Amino acid sequence: MVSLTINGHQHTVDADPDTPLLFVLRDALGLTGTKYGCGIGQCGACTVLLDGQATRSCQVPVESVGAQAVTTIEAIEADPVGARVVAAWIGIEVPQCGYCQSGQVMAATGLLKETPKPSEDEIAAAMTNLCRCGTYNAIAAAVRQAAA
Repeated sequence: MVSLTINGHQHTVDADPDTPLLFVLRDALGLTGTKYGCGIGQCGACTVLLDGQATRSCQVPVESVGAQAVTTIEAIEADPVGARVVAAWIGIEVPQCGYCQSGQVMAATGLLKETPKPSEDEIAAAMTNLCRCGTYNAIAAAVRQAAA
């Protein structure tokens, strides 16, 4: 049994210690906003916040989470920074297909929590999630708007 704090709530989950956090979120807890993309930590569709830092959940064994607070897309608007990011995403109409967008929003929120007024280079360095639709310019514009 593994004890986790997810979106401000305590959960006890029966999972093998080496199970990726992504699968615990999706399969055991039904939090399907965090997406499976590549499974090797490259695409970023599975991005969540661990103690406020953007983290690729497909690469995090559930046993390593420990006491860190996990925030998923389902609760991101409860965070003031996350709410600003979501408002910018909607205002600019960033998503096309939308598959990668939960991970993009989580990465942007993690960036702005760490660096409230990022430079263009900092945005480019932090926003490495892949988008098959190519909405990178709109993503960067939304990050800039949320930082304003």
